[in-house]
Order: sequence, then C-alpha cells, then structure tokens
Amino acid sequence: MTYIKPRFRHPELPKNKIGFAKADYEGAISTLCGGCGHDSISAAIVQACYELSIEPHKLAKLSGIGCSSKTPTYFLSNSHGFNAVHGRMPSIATGANMANRDLIYLGVSGDGDSASIGMGQFVHAIRRNVNMVYIVMNNGCYGLTKGQNSATADIGSLSKGGAVNHYPAIDLVGLALELGATFVGRSFSGDKTQLVPLIKAAMSHPGFALLDVVSPCVTFNNKPESTKSYDYVRAHLEATATIDFVPEKEEITVNYPKGKSAHVELHDGSIIHLHKLAPNWNPTDRYSAVNRLLEAKMKGEVLTGLLYIDPNSQDMHELENTIDQPLNTLREKELCPGSEALEKINASFR
Repeated sequence: MTYIKPRFRHPELPKNKIGFAKADYEGAISTLCGGCGHDSISAAIVQACYELSIEPHKLAKLSGIGCSSKTPTYFLSNSHGFNAVHGRMPSIATGANMANRDLIYLGVSGDGDSASIGMGQFVHAIRRNVNMVYIVMNNGCYGLTKGQNSATADIGSLSKGGAVNHYPAIDLVGLALELGATFVGRSFSGDKTQLVPLIKAAMSHPGFALLDVVSPCVTFNNKPESTKSYDYVRAHLEATATIDFVPEKEEITVNYPKGKSAHVELHDGSIIHLHKLAPNWNPTDRYSAVNRLLEAKMKGEVLTGLLYIDPNSQDMHELENTIDQPLNTLREKELCPGSEALEKINASFR
C-alpha cells in the first residue's frame, strides 16, 4: 500500500480567483484512523483556504504533539510549517508573528496539547491577542497514548480502560471568553456547512481566533460495556494470534437548521447534544455569550456556532506599536539609522 498521492491533476479542475485548484491546498494521505473526525477538520481547512483564494506560501501552519498535531501534514503542503514540542505551539506562533506579520498563522492543537501541558502557553496567546487562528481538535482523550481521559473529558465519563473521570472538564471556550478572547467559536467535525464558514471568519479576524471543534475519537471514544467496544470484542473473540486491529468506521456527519437542536449518536452509542445559535444571536455581547454557554452546560448541550466576536479587536502588533515590515526585510539603513538618530533617542530620556 502506498501513501504517496499521484502528481497528476486533471487540467480542467475548477480554479479559485488566483488560479489554484482545491487539490493545490491538500497534503499527504492521512494515516489517522479511518473515520477520524480530524480528517474532516483538515478537509474543512482545505475548503476554506480554497474558497478564500489564499496563496499557500502566505500561510504558516503550526502544531504541537498529538493526533491533532499530525494533521498539518495532510493539508496545505505548499505552506510554511513548524511542528513544536508538546504544548509549546502558541509560543512559536507568537514569536513567528512578531517577526513577520505578513503571514496568516494557523495553529492546530488538541485538548491535551492545549488544556494540559500547554495551558500556560494557550492563555498568554489569548491575552496578547496574537493574530492567529487557533483550532483545537477536541476529542476528550489522549489518542496517541491509548485513550486516557483528557482535561476536557466530561465528569463521569469512562476511558477505554474503564477508569471513571472524577474531575470537572476544562471548557476552553469558557476560558477563552473569560480571558478576553476576541473571537470564540465552537463546531463539530462532521458539520462542514458550519465549520467551513467559521474557519473563513476566523482567518479574516484581526486577533486571536479560537475554534474549539468537537472531534470524536473513533478508536477510544467508546464505553467498555458497549458491545461495540474493543474490550467486549476481544473478550468474545477466539483468536489464533495476538494482534491489534483498528476497523474503519463511517464518519459522523450532521446537518440541521440554525436555531435548532440535534442529538447525534456517536460510534459507541453515546449521544452528543448540539445546539446552534439562533440567527438573531448577538455575537458581540461577551456577557450574553458567557450566560448562554452556562445555560447550555446545565442542559447537557454542546453549544456550537460563532459565540463571540469583538469587531474592534486590536492585535498584538497594534498594542505593541511594532513596525509594519517583516524583520527579515529590514536593511542596514533601517537597523542602523546613524548617530544623529541615536542622539535624538538618548535626548528623549534625559
């Protein structure tokens, strides 16, 4: 089996405004589990960039460690990329953004990468209002280390090994609202009709744009007592050898009108409640967004859509009054303007 995509593309593929086909925004073939919602998020990023007619070389994709952080390999292969150490992606994005404000910064992280080891990095990127899109692929478990509950797992949920989560979940959306994030949205990996527009809006926002995307893990997001669980199958399987096999599953998809609720059955038979904000929702009222989010939690809903946006957002460069030019374009005359300029600076401090 090969994981190399063919180079040939049909010459009559539809093109966007700058002459790129959607295939030009794709990456390598995914090696994630069949049916993984992360692949749908990657596809939504591809679609959003294609529709926005973004030049691939003007976008930088960054990630940390985890299943989610593997996904930049699967989209925008002609863009800049940096895979940071676990939880440190926001600092890399902040430094890169300070050095070159001309690029679009797209950070991809997971619930472990952001809500655990990278929490300190995450909150400071928010308070500095770094101009970037920050996508959290949130599945409530550690998929690379056999499915332990993550910090975003709901209280009372069971891991694959049967361990009960006794701790309340960290809600990254609520945290972002509390810290003053200027763009906050939540979506579902299987709801492309909602997710693509949210990504496009986030890319157009001047400041930190958080998208918390619920993306169920098809491998570990199942209860041990379920007949669809791996534990149950192994307990009833007569095998000639010890093997590990992850079957392909159809991806979860959902589509429903704005202002309506939907109950989506996951692969393990559990239910996720989704509620979209009504069309007359005011996304510029932070107080209203916080209250509505708390109300949704009490009802067991996962609130999706554009929860909050600050139309008057000032990003880190505006707050710090930095130079407009990328630092790598500055020449000696800008960096060393001469003794007269230095004397004026020194005089201003006397």
